[in-house]
Amino acid sequence: MEERIKGFALFLPEISELLREKNYGELKKSLKEVPPVDLAEGWSQLSLPDRNIIFHLLDKRRAIEVFEDLSFGDQKILINSLESQELGEVLDEMSADERADLFEELPEKMVKKLFSLMKKEEVEDVKDLLTYEEDTAGGLMTTEFVELRKDMTARQAILKIQESFRRYHGETIQDVYITNTEHRLIGGLSLQALIASPPDILLKDIMSPVQVIKINVNMDQEEVAKVFSKYDLLSAPVVDGENRLLGIITIDDIVDVIEKEATEDIYGMGKISGVERVAEINYGEASAFTLVKNRVIWLFVLLLIGTFVSGRLLKGYAGMLQSVIALAIFIPMMMDSGGNAGAQSLAMVVRGLATGEVTPDKLWKIVKKEILAGLMSGILMGVIAMFGVFVLQGFNLNLAFAVGFSLAMVVTVATVTGAFLPLIFKRLGFDPAVAASPFITTTVDATCLIIYFEVAKRLMF
Repeated sequence: MEERIKGFALFLPEISELLREKNYGELKKSLKEVPPVDLAEGWSQLSLPDRNIIFHLLDKRRAIEVFEDLSFGDQKILINSLESQELGEVLDEMSADERADLFEELPEKMVKKLFSLMKKEEVEDVKDLLTYEEDTAGGLMTTEFVELRKDMTARQAILKIQESFRRYHGETIQDVYITNTEHRLIGGLSLQALIASPPDILLKDIMSPVQVIKINVNMDQEEVAKVFSKYDLLSAPVVDGENRLLGIITIDDIVDVIEKEATEDIYGMGKISGVERVAEINYGEASAFTLVKNRVIWLFVLLLIGTFVSGRLLKGYAGMLQSVIALAIFIPMMMDSGGNAGAQSLAMVVRGLATGEVTPDKLWKIVKKEILAGLMSGILMGVIAMFGVFVLQGFNLNLAFAVGFSLAMVVTVATVTGAFLPLIFKRLGFDPAVAASPFITTTVDATCLIIYFEVAKRLMF
């Protein structure tokens, strides 16, 4: 995003100068050099009157592309400022999936008003797409695709593609799909392969089966992204339970999915509540109140849990701490080391679950690997800590051994806990990135205190 804003920033001085001079003829020429996505990213730097002027100076296709790339808030402002006829034309010409995403966010009253401005077939298309859940393949797909028959020649297919290109502006014509008379998917063909084929060859002789790359309309968007990644797809057909072709998903939609899912995971690991909703918020435009509202719930919950658990444990071992005050010095080290070890293994397993590298059939392998990694890390850190404490605490061998042995156990247990928590939450049907992270710190802190004090009690008292 930063690079795109910089791209617009290069044009901003010239655009601002032409706006001040009201030299709209020259401004229209200059705007042709600005990519639509850059113009959309820099939209917030323009005043409302200047936005309207620029939007009306753009040619129709570029204006629609800019509108599609705007944030929802900016789209809403523009909707309220456009004349009814112009707004209807923009909505009719938008990409089907982008238009459905917009209507998903709009209030019902506004949706009805906008439907009255659009063509009937476009309204029906929006209604059809809105029947699918937002985070499924149906919510991602567009209905703008090329559908061909197997008895067509390559020449006939290219002519139909040219017709579709003029209608859909070539945005999603990367692959074409062959169906039977009942619209059931029977094959696919890349545009490149079609162009390279002899004009009179039949499509049935050059098409490829699509058994492994078709997407069920109800597939979760994360699973769709994995399919795209695994097979290096630019687009994929979406079918229903009876193999009828309903639409296609293109790589630009998958990039958006990956960004959204990554945002949700990061917010979840940061203990921010309502991550699905918060992921839609533009951080640059969010107020301090909005940020506090989405952070404070988990902070408060974990404060209560942490205070209760840690407080009770420390109170229970108060006598021991009074007898050997030096034990208290190493509590922060124990908790920090355990928390860091747990967070590291948690991050690795969550990533593995997200990419498909970690699966139920690999569970025992993961357990062995994390136990071994925890033991090796714990023993190494424990030995170093033992020698350090021995030297720094007046050559007190019992204290040094208690700290070193405890640290080795804490790191081992924390590593295994960090690996197991996401697997448990995944099994229970929760998002492991969101559900596991808030509990790892509190769980590991409590565990490490118990281990530390119990080891010290047995070795020193």
